[in-house]
Amino acid sequence: MYYGFDVGGTKIEFGAFDTTLTRVATERLPTPLKDYDQFIKVIAEQVEKYDEILGCVGQVGVGLPGTERVDDGSLLTANIPSVNGRHLRHDLERRLQRPVRIDNDANCFVLSEAWDDSLRDSPSVMGLILGTGFGGGLVYRGEVFSGRNHVAGEVGHMRIPIDAWFWLGDNPPLFQCGCGQQGCLESYISGRGFEGLYQHRYGQFKPAVEIIENFYADDKTASDFIDFFIELLAICLGNIFTAHDPHTVVLGGGLSNFERLYQELPQRISRYLLPIARCPEIRRAKYGATGGVRGAAFLNLQS
Repeated sequence: MYYGFDVGGTKIEFGAFDTTLTRVATERLPTPLKDYDQFIKVIAEQVEKYDEILGCVGQVGVGLPGTERVDDGSLLTANIPSVNGRHLRHDLERRLQRPVRIDNDANCFVLSEAWDDSLRDSPSVMGLILGTGFGGGLVYRGEVFSGRNHVAGEVGHMRIPIDAWFWLGDNPPLFQCGCGQQGCLESYISGRGFEGLYQHRYGQFKPAVEIIENFYADDKTASDFIDFFIELLAICLGNIFTAHDPHTVVLGGGLSNFERLYQELPQRISRYLLPIARCPEIRRAKYGATGGVRGAAFLNLQS
């Protein structure tokens, strides 16, 4: 039995999955944001409860918005202060007397998608989240690839490529990123970047939902901006795909629901690839909000 915990800033979602990857249990619990001992207790008691209910010793995976420091195993996360700087995996393993896998939520997202029946045989799957921020993860032959420092797939903190910078025009905005750097892709092709670029170009703020609604209502300003943004996105993704050459790309996050992306991106991206390369298949995420808990549980799967 595979147990997954999707830890967010307000709630922890638990799911138990059997060997056919069918979900057999679901619970939601409040996230202890300030008390580390309480956080450990919540996770451990949930595991012990379902061990008894299901008559097994479940394998445990935890997904959260953070990363383990590779050299000492301490956790780096801004959204869950109770576990920041703590050796969460070690402490859970000691309490539960079994191995525990921990990974960031973007990796769990793509792992969930990669283990769907339609993608299980794909040699490589890249997941990209076009949400408030922009990030991603990589799965090779059914397993997350985290890299030396557990930051593989953190494409949101690549700098904007020169051809994209030129596309921004004569007065390109140099946006500040939350990581402390300037010019990160996250600041331009995320939902927040979408809104910021609109404001920069037209001198007024509009939420992304309204811009897209105006596009569907044949508003010329919105249509011009959407055309501009999709080209910018294509340039940036072309650079990412040249580096990683994934077989399949799965998009998640709020902007991934914009159908126009799937109509336009494959043809536009092809112009920014090497002449011998083809654009990978680009598809919308299948599991949505449930992908995090699925992916956390599947951290213990072996391909």
